[in-house]
Amino acid sequence: MVIVTRKLPDVVETRMRELFDTRLNIEDRPLTQDELIEAAGQADVLVPTVTDRIDAAVLRHAGPRLKLIANYGNGVDNIDVETANNQGVTVTNTPGVLTEDTADMTMALMLAVPRRLAEGMRVLEEGKWKGWAPNWMLGHRINGKRLGIIGMGRIGQAVARRARGFGMQIHYHNRRRVAAETEEELEATYWDSLDQMLARMDVISIHCPHTPATYHLLSARRLKLLRPEAYVVNTARGEVIDENALARMIEAGELAGAGLDVFEHEPSVNPKLLKNERVVLLPHMGSATIEGRIDMGEKVIINIKTFADGHRPPNRILPSML
Repeated sequence: MVIVTRKLPDVVETRMRELFDTRLNIEDRPLTQDELIEAAGQADVLVPTVTDRIDAAVLRHAGPRLKLIANYGNGVDNIDVETANNQGVTVTNTPGVLTEDTADMTMALMLAVPRRLAEGMRVLEEGKWKGWAPNWMLGHRINGKRLGIIGMGRIGQAVARRARGFGMQIHYHNRRRVAAETEEELEATYWDSLDQMLARMDVISIHCPHTPATYHLLSARRLKLLRPEAYVVNTARGEVIDENALARMIEAGELAGAGLDVFEHEPSVNPKLLKNERVVLLPHMGSATIEGRIDMGEKVIINIKTFADGHRPPNRILPSML
């Protein structure tokens, strides 16, 4: 049996019902931990989403039938991959399909924050606009600014291509330096030291996964390395930033602002961020396109079908990859 934890696009659910014995979540109600434990005990294949925590406590109760966790999402920080692997449970994800959507949203935030778009909208909504004036609602251009990308994978590179079109200078920090031809194409400068890069950038954009190694990668200490004129954009995972420190620094004028699509304690958002006019906040919408959600579902189906046919699924995740 394939158990799906949340409501997926109709076309995806229909195809899953055609191919597999599938139990759907018609109500689209987030499952409790007890319900996830029950599902893990009954399923041959579990299809969770990024908000379902499939941790050691859930996996301890997994039945002998559970052999595959086909995550509906790119990140797998919601799954204890090591415990699953030790129990003989294969874990897969859906990489690649959300690259362009997330890169688009990143650029939207990168434009919205320096140009004060959210502030301008609020002025109109509250009826406070008195007409055009030379010094009214002045922001900053991004053309010519230095963009520091943390994580130069698929999404980081897609953002770099877009940012070059806006005249930005591309810099990046990554676990491993990308191929020379990629650097040449993107006209990107590699920084082995994250600290040194942070101190010299105008905009920082985060595109690394959330792992134990990247938790609070932008710690209070590292945030203090940023210039007061710098902006932070995050469409990756909220846990990568020390959110309290970020909020305090923006409130104190030690950073120019931030554009955030993800948060450290989702769905809760730091109240200091909510009330700060120099912050643009979105409710985890970076990958939210119809096309992207359907593509994610198709990857889940391919992973399940390949596994069921006795082959290694194309998007298998191993602990060594994290």
